[in-house]
Amino acid sequence: MEIKQQIKLSQQLVMTPQLQQAIRLLQLSRLELIDEIRKELDANPVLADDEIDPRPRDNTDRSSPTPLGSERPVEERIGETERIERGVDMDQRAQEKKVQEVDWEQWLENRTLQAPVPTTRGGFEDLPPIEQNLTRPVNLQEHLMWQLQMSDFSEEERRFAELVIGNLDEKGYLDLKGIEREDGTRTPDLSIEDLAREAGLNPDDAPDVLRIMQEFDPIGICSRNLQECLRVQAELGGFDELEMAIVDRHLHNLEKHNYQAIARDLKVPVEEIYEAAQEIQKLESRPARNFFDTDEKTIAITPDVYVIKDGDRFVVLDNDRGVQRLYINEALTKQMLRDPHAKEFIGEKLRNAQWLIRAIEQRRKTIIRVTECIVEKQREFFEKGVAYLRPMILRDVAETVGMHESTISRVTTNKYVHTPQGLFELKYFFNSSIRRVADEDIASESVKQAIKKIIDEEDKSNPYSDQAIVEMLEKKEGIQIARRTVAKYREMLGILASSKRKKLF
Repeated sequence: MEIKQQIKLSQQLVMTPQLQQAIRLLQLSRLELIDEIRKELDANPVLADDEIDPRPRDNTDRSSPTPLGSERPVEERIGETERIERGVDMDQRAQEKKVQEVDWEQWLENRTLQAPVPTTRGGFEDLPPIEQNLTRPVNLQEHLMWQLQMSDFSEEERRFAELVIGNLDEKGYLDLKGIEREDGTRTPDLSIEDLAREAGLNPDDAPDVLRIMQEFDPIGICSRNLQECLRVQAELGGFDELEMAIVDRHLHNLEKHNYQAIARDLKVPVEEIYEAAQEIQKLESRPARNFFDTDEKTIAITPDVYVIKDGDRFVVLDNDRGVQRLYINEALTKQMLRDPHAKEFIGEKLRNAQWLIRAIEQRRKTIIRVTECIVEKQREFFEKGVAYLRPMILRDVAETVGMHESTISRVTTNKYVHTPQGLFELKYFFNSSIRRVADEDIASESVKQAIKKIIDEEDKSNPYSDQAIVEMLEKKEGIQIARRTVAKYREMLGILASSKRKKLF
C-alpha cells in the first residue's frame, strides 16, 4: 500500500439546492405553490409581494426581467428607490404625522357615548357576507355522537359506543380487522368483546349495546356485515318470515338473481320469491351513503391554465390569480446593506430570492409550453369532444418541446386546464392506443366512453355481456379489443357485470 497522486477526468451531475428547488416547484400543484411562496416570504426578508411592496401592474410581458428584479443590480435599484423617496410629497408626510397624534383615549370615549346600532337591518347591503351563513354538513361520526349523547347509556356503555363509532369504515360497517404494520406483520383481529374490555364494560353486555346502536339513524349502522345490516332494517320494517329467511340464508343467491334455487330450498312458489326480493331491494346496503368526511360542495378546483378559442386558433393563458407576484424588498435591503455585518447575510438572501423568482417564472413558462403542445396534438378533442381524443404518451410531448419525459410528468401532475370541453387534468390527455380495423388508432379514454355509451343505451332487462360489447365495438366503431379489456375498462368506470345490471322489476 502506498499514497500517490493521480489525475482523473470525469463527468458528474451535481444537484445543487437551487436545482432541487426548481424541480420541486415544477411538480407542485397550484395550492402547494401558493403555500410555498408564503413560506418563502416569511423566511426571506428580502422578498416582497404586492401586499408588502405594492406596485402597479402594467401590461408589459411578465417574462421580461424588469418586474422580476432578477437582472438589475441591487445597488441600481436601491439608488432609484432613494430618488423616489426624496420626491415624496411633504403634505403626505404631514398628514401621516397628524394621524399619529390622534388622541385615541378621547376617540374611544366618544365611541362609548354613541347610540347603539339598531338591531333591525336596513337593507341587503347591511347583511353579513354569504360566507358567514354557510354551514358544513354533519359527518357520520358527529351524527352518531349526537345520538349517543341523547341516549341513557352508562359511562362504560358510552365509552364502548365511542370505540365502536371510531372503528366504522366509509360504508358505515364496524371494521375490527387487523392492520398491517410497517415490517409486514399484521395485528390480530378484534371483537366487540375486546372493545368492551377496553371500555371497562362486561363483555356479555357488548352485543346488547351494539344492537341498540344499530337502531340509530341511519338504521343498520354499526353492523358487522351486510347480512346483519339488512336484518336490522328488516326487523324494524316488519318484514315477514319469508323475507327474513331470504336475508338470513340466501343473500348469495339473491345477488346472482338465482330465484329458482331460493324457491326450491324454501319450498315456496317462485312468484313469492320475486315479491320478497322486491321488498328486500328497498333496504339500504350502505348505511353511510349520505354521509361524507369532506364537504363535496366546498371542493373546487382552480385551473392552472386556460385554453380559449379565438377565431380559428386556441390560445393558452396562465391563471395568476391568487399567486403573489414576488419582488425584491428594496427599502429593507437598502437599510440592511448599511450594516457591514449583514452584507453576507443579505447577499445570500438576495441570491435565493432571485433564484426563486426565476424558478417560478420558468415553471409558468414550462406549463404554458407543454399545454400548447397538448393543444396542438389534441386539436380535434378541443373542437369536438372526448370521442376525438387521440392516443398520446409522454414521449410525444417530450420530443416536441425538447424536454425529458420525467419533466413532462412533473409538469402535468396535479395541474388542471380549463377548456371549451370542460375542466381536465393535464394527465388526462395521455392515453394508450387501441387498434382500429380500417382507421387510425383510438385513445383508450375514448374507448371507455364508447363502452359507457353502449351500456347507458342498453335494455336494462336484457343487458349486454362483455362479449356482446366487444362485437358491437368492432362492428360500429371498428375497434378491436379483447373481452378482458372490456371488463377492465368497465370496472374502472364503476359499472357492474351484466348479471348484476339486470333489472327484473
